[in-house]
Amino acid sequence: MRVTVFGASGLLGRALMQECQGTGITGLNSRQADIMNSEQVRAALDKTRPEWVVLAAAYTDVDGCESNSHKAFDVNCRGAIHVAEAAKEVGARLIFLSTDYVFDGRKRTPYEVEDLRAPQSVYGRSKAEAEEQLQRILPSCCIVRTSWLFGVGGKCFPDTILKMAATRPILDVVDDQRGAPTYTCDLARAIIQLCNAGATGILHATNRGECSWYEFAREIIQNAGLKAEVRPTTSEQFARPAPRPEYSVLSPSSLVRYGIVMPTWQDALPRYLAERAAASTKP
Repeated sequence: MRVTVFGASGLLGRALMQECQGTGITGLNSRQADIMNSEQVRAALDKTRPEWVVLAAAYTDVDGCESNSHKAFDVNCRGAIHVAEAAKEVGARLIFLSTDYVFDGRKRTPYEVEDLRAPQSVYGRSKAEAEEQLQRILPSCCIVRTSWLFGVGGKCFPDTILKMAATRPILDVVDDQRGAPTYTCDLARAIIQLCNAGATGILHATNRGECSWYEFAREIIQNAGLKAEVRPTTSEQFARPAPRPEYSVLSPSSLVRYGIVMPTWQDALPRYLAERAAASTKP
């Protein structure tokens, strides 16, 4: 199976390249193919002629999107349209990575794929609009929503917590936002399975289980064997430019229909810590 990944140098892109070693995968970073440049995208797919395109490239600075909405929509929406149009031209299938931020966070039970989009942030709106446009261009595309992504090779919540715990005895972390942490390696495996299954439509893919950021941070500290104290606080005390969903747990039912069951986030965390430790010892 020939797969071309846009955003190969990002958190998920790195995991996809690692999981697909030895297969027909081509990874492209923004220097090799800028998704905001339609000609570069077309040239890349003309050269690689993939069966599947995985669009993992995005502008994911949620707070940065609030002050730079033009960039958010240029990358997350118009860039996605360029990739979809080029994929259609070469007859490739498309997997587009989307987000829990397309929802408003007002539910208290896991979001299903058919729940209405109601994004509250610029980032969420840029992704929601991209979903709608891609379904128009490629009705058979596969949209994979995920949440709270973490992995080795870039900025993520566990990495931030571990760095802070190395210098601070006390960490205050919000306890009024709930979601599902998702390990890039587990998501990459699920994406490969979806390609093999010829998946279409909107799917939700996260590690199983849910927690607050405070509960996640406490588990990170405990698993890492650190002594920093983690204290719960509120979103109001840690005001950010972009609103965050209070509850954004995604239901796994759409993924289960393809026979895919992802591990729990508690299972994923020690594997991430081991991978992170191994990466830090490499020359």
